[in-house]
Amino acid sequence: MTAADAPRELPDVVPEPGLPARVQIVEVGPRDGLQNEKQAIPAAAKVEFIDRLGAAGLTVIESTSFVNPRWVPQLADAAEVYPAIERRPDVRYPVLVPNQRGMERAVQAGVRDIAVFGSATDTFAQRNLASTLDGQFDMFAPVVAAAVEHGIRVRGYLSMCFGDPWEGRVPVAQVVEAGTRLLELGCAELSLGDTIGVATAGQVTALLAAFGAAGVGVQKLAVHFHDTYGQALANTVAALRCGVATVDASAGGLGGCPYAKSATGNLATEDLVWLLTGLGIEHGVDLDALVATSVWMAGLLGRPSPSAVVRALGGASD
Repeated sequence: MTAADAPRELPDVVPEPGLPARVQIVEVGPRDGLQNEKQAIPAAAKVEFIDRLGAAGLTVIESTSFVNPRWVPQLADAAEVYPAIERRPDVRYPVLVPNQRGMERAVQAGVRDIAVFGSATDTFAQRNLASTLDGQFDMFAPVVAAAVEHGIRVRGYLSMCFGDPWEGRVPVAQVVEAGTRLLELGCAELSLGDTIGVATAGQVTALLAAFGAAGVGVQKLAVHFHDTYGQALANTVAALRCGVATVDASAGGLGGCPYAKSATGNLATEDLVWLLTGLGIEHGVDLDALVATSVWMAGLLGRPSPSAVVRALGGASD
């Protein structure tokens, strides 16, 4: 028997009481994962990546961003990539929209789901959005209003929720206020980002409790963890125990934060799927197909995937 013929290793299923029965995985690899890649990735490869992720069972795939090409050259081909995606009736393909011009381009492309990207700290808002902590909401308001007018669902990302490389510790009350303002603008969902990967499980629990005390239910919240210090899965379990049922992840662990030394990228979707499978939580993803997709993308990028599960299972994937 060859390695390829050996039975696929899977985790034992041992459910933990009180966790969500199903988790919605928001796959961010094609946008958040690829946006900082320095080598140009052909539009056809991006389309194939998205199509393969859909075939693997992922039902929310953040596909690109209608951002100024000068800001993110890797995503300058959004108008070429988005229309070429093989549409699956049960899959949503949100795009990131930074401003009104981006919103106009998204509407012209027939986008039905968008996301806006905010900051929980003033310094990051200045550096990433050319705005301020308060001023960013004036920038988002017309974008969200236009989306609502066109029947487009809006997701709000909130970055620097657990730590900022310039400001250090971020007060919980400040994060809750910024997140609540995004929801009040009309965002259907708020994704809480550990942008530099410094969060620990206790912080996650405390922040989610603070949102609950402010009247924001967990059904409105998602989590977005980076694995800089190896805490992404632990933080995910903490969020699941608080009732969060939407988790962002990136196939193969693609992506990272340019502001954190040694940042190893987003929580790998394969690692998340292994965790959820072991806990008996439904997710709908074919792990073999997903691993094969990440092995394929790693080949295009010319480096191995940082995902532990891809490293463990990838040798039998093609």
